[in-house]
Amino acid sequence: MTSVNVTHTIDQSPERYNRGMILLHWATALLVLVLFASAEIWDFGERGGAFRNNLKLVHFAAGILLTAVFLCRIVWRLMSRQSIPAAEKGLMGLAAKGAHYALYLGLVAQIALGFLWRWSQGRSVDFFNLFSVPPLLNISQDYRHQLGELHENIAWFIIIVSVVHAAAALFHHIVLKDRVLTRMIPSLATRAGHNKS
Repeated sequence: MTSVNVTHTIDQSPERYNRGMILLHWATALLVLVLFASAEIWDFGERGGAFRNNLKLVHFAAGILLTAVFLCRIVWRLMSRQSIPAAEKGLMGLAAKGAHYALYLGLVAQIALGFLWRWSQGRSVDFFNLFSVPPLLNISQDYRHQLGELHENIAWFIIIVSVVHAAAALFHHIVLKDRVLTRMIPSLATRAGHNKS
């Protein structure tokens, strides 16, 4: 009888992600928003002005933070494979998996392009003037416009996929009333439990 219970517990999929994965997920989302907003807003500032330069400092620092968070997220996910909730089945599951892969690939490309674009200008990537990542590759300035355009296009791609991803999560929570969203926001499950009681 005991062995049956133990086997059932081992086979049962976790209902939510662990705290580390939740923290890294929302840190990634916040940094992506900061990066996108800062890049879009600084165009309204005067070239060489304090407002524009300060937004660039925020953008570059957030890019370095995103690189660190993304690497931690990959390592943490590999270490947490046994505690990841079971993937959704069917077409919706395939769509969710496709969105996740698209976001991961987009983030990899965006991070790489950000550094390459900055290095193509012969400049380091600064972290609030505390330290900087110097050019690790010799990129010709002839490519800086192409790199900049790709960087901007992929930023929009990431935002669009993220919005679709968020809308799908809300659809699950509001319409289907399942536990997909509570995997990343456990407090919603707790609040729902209190409302039922």
